[in-house]
Amino acid sequence: MTASTITESATTPATPTTPATPAPKLDPRALTDSAAELLNAMAALPAGHPSRAALRDRAIEAWLPLANHLAHRYSGRGEPTDDLAQTAAVGLIKAIDKFDPSRGVDFAGYAIPTIIGELKRHFRDRTWDIRVPRRLQELRLAISDANSTLLQSLGRSPTVADIAAHLKLTEEEVLEGLEGARAYNAVSLSTPTGDGDRATELGDMLGGEDSEFELAELRVALGPALATLDEREQKILTLRFYGNLTQSQIADQIGVSQMHVSRLLARALTKLRGQLDGTY
Repeated sequence: MTASTITESATTPATPTTPATPAPKLDPRALTDSAAELLNAMAALPAGHPSRAALRDRAIEAWLPLANHLAHRYSGRGEPTDDLAQTAAVGLIKAIDKFDPSRGVDFAGYAIPTIIGELKRHFRDRTWDIRVPRRLQELRLAISDANSTLLQSLGRSPTVADIAAHLKLTEEEVLEGLEGARAYNAVSLSTPTGDGDRATELGDMLGGEDSEFELAELRVALGPALATLDEREQKILTLRFYGNLTQSQIADQIGVSQMHVSRLLARALTKLRGQLDGTY
């Protein structure tokens, strides 16, 4: 891609994924030879020259409309416009400080990818409510850009297959990126749900821990363990733990002393624990 092509693509506003105010038009004077001459003049001066700082400031001011234009292309994605403008300005300053005219590269062709890279890093590193791998962060941005491009070219919302073909990815990779994008914005548990008298908060709809689940396996194993006890031991356990009878009441029912019931109960529980411990 030539520098002129890059410049032309940068000066053509891209349709944002969500409605936004019209992108600011670039000041043609910002892309004239005089602006490029500022960079050439700055590069000709040695580091520390008293005039270099002034030329640098003038170059930043001259090319700032380009940075603002690129920042506006990323508006409507949940980030404040001022933050995007500042991020793009940082990218512009980096481009100016690192630009070497002797390489014969047009400054716009060098600055545009530098500024866009800074904007993408901003979205990748600072705007995720839940941290996900960088690969998924970058994949989300690629999918978002592809969705915007295909929406215009196809005249309809692109399918997963359309996006996969456009990005030369598998459909599984696109789905993984879409799933990872859910971490981009978190929802507060205090978010109201419902309306009227039924209004509640999202957190109230989340289930809590159910201690009964912890007993499920124990109950499954309890049946076979009980079957190993004799009939009288089973009856004593049933009267004690299901009938909630005292040892004296159990003694009256089976015709033995309360002391004997206590010994039988202790023996039955010991055998039962042995069976359950053997199960696990």
